[in-house]
Amino acid sequence: MLEYIEEVKRGEQQAFEQIVKHYTVMANAVAYEKLHDFQLAEDAVQEAFTEAYLHIDKLRTPAAFPGWFKSIVERQCYRMLRRKKHLVVPYADAEQSAVSPLNVSELMERRELQQMVHHSISSLTSNMRIAVQLFYLQGYSIPEISGFLNVSVPVLKKRLFDARRKLKQALPVADLISVFNHLYEGGEGMLHIVNGDYVAEKLRQGVVKGDILVWREVYPHGPVFRNPAESEHRTFRATYLEQTIGVPHAEFIQSSEVQEKMLAECHKYKEIVLWFEHDLFDQVMLAYLLDWFARQSMPETTLNLLCIGSYPGIELFRGLGQLSTEQLSTISGTWRTIRTEELELGSAFWQAYTSQDPEKLQQLLNNDTSALPFAHDAFKHHLAQFPSTFNGLGIVEQTTLTMLHAGMSPSYDLFKHVGDQLHVLGMGDLQYGHILRRMAQGSHPLIELHGAEEILANNGTYMSLQNCEVLMTPFGNRVMEGQEDWVTRNGIDEWYGGVHVQGHDPAWRWNIEEQRIVRESPRCGEE
Repeated sequence: MLEYIEEVKRGEQQAFEQIVKHYTVMANAVAYEKLHDFQLAEDAVQEAFTEAYLHIDKLRTPAAFPGWFKSIVERQCYRMLRRKKHLVVPYADAEQSAVSPLNVSELMERRELQQMVHHSISSLTSNMRIAVQLFYLQGYSIPEISGFLNVSVPVLKKRLFDARRKLKQALPVADLISVFNHLYEGGEGMLHIVNGDYVAEKLRQGVVKGDILVWREVYPHGPVFRNPAESEHRTFRATYLEQTIGVPHAEFIQSSEVQEKMLAECHKYKEIVLWFEHDLFDQVMLAYLLDWFARQSMPETTLNLLCIGSYPGIELFRGLGQLSTEQLSTISGTWRTIRTEELELGSAFWQAYTSQDPEKLQQLLNNDTSALPFAHDAFKHHLAQFPSTFNGLGIVEQTTLTMLHAGMSPSYDLFKHVGDQLHVLGMGDLQYGHILRRMAQGSHPLIELHGAEEILANNGTYMSLQNCEVLMTPFGNRVMEGQEDWVTRNGIDEWYGGVHVQGHDPAWRWNIEEQRIVRESPRCGEE
């Protein structure tokens, strides 16, 4: 078995399975000798193998494994015996106990309490449940749990703090010890799907275990279709992204195919965690993935979601990329299992977002969307990007002119302040550069760009925000005040999700006063 132990130390999980088969019988014999209970013995051995696997790097020589592992088994048995010191009476036994008989009223109260606690604890994330089990229900100290789970003390304390806040009351320890017998800890059977390379790199620095898939897309920009993997749709989108924000056509095609191939193999993982944020950039991405998972059959895989819109101490939270590895560690494990409600709502958002009829998205926003708490605000801001009934400007163009009117002119300062004010959009600099460039074009431009650097792509150009000064034109000032309509004067040719808005008299507008998308009647006679 020595060669298997060497392989385990190199991270080969299959080799550890061979060790488990070899030592299980002997370990069970040792455990039963200590505990005199077959079920407890099996539990002790299972936990001992888990601890051995987590700490195999501490074994100096493979030849010492049998004695080393035996001591782990005995330590687990000691922990089992220590737990039995509590005066624990399982509910099934309590009904027949003659030592401390319960009347009907007391028995009903205890049953109701048991159900309440079961329900409360089951609503916690998996890592919180483990922390509550080991600390509150089994009596281990925080340093012991930290060493056993290979989780830092600050992370463990954060999980217990969050669990206490969610449970909102002390747990009746003695009544629940017998309920929780299985140790949970995520490992190599996990896949983490994140929204960017920067976040992924931080997670790889010991924050999580398992594989990481970076989902690279800019769904809030350009044409988006229900099934973006179709060859015709992908080619059309690739051409648009290259022409408007400079994403190389071939690179986009290749990247999309690679990430979708990895996604297609996700059934091999026992757990998948989606890491996303509150803004439109992430919420559209999340909707796509939920729609995709809703159409899969993965009975052996648990799907989880970690989605946040704020973090303690950060006044303006823009995204996970702001967090350090230590801060990411405090939220690692706080994900929750995705239910049917989230899958169905995410799929509904994706279908509505990619529809050619924006009223479908408006109707969805009029319904209960609490299963995805950040989706309503994000997709409402998406609709607010449509030309307004007031002056033909979307929310980004209107905010930009307001900033210019206040005296701001450097393009990068504009991007920062507009991005902060409209942080719900999660807008990138390439997206904003495209918007500025469009505002400066046509027969009636809103702005003038001085010192803008046009960067040539294969089939078009996109604008760098560096060293560029932006000035509002007199026409832009009149539009900002509502005296002119930009789209009526200048025309439009833009994509908003699945909606292609074209011409001088587009069908769809955003009504600022009513805060909803409306179908406009033709404006006859306007130039």
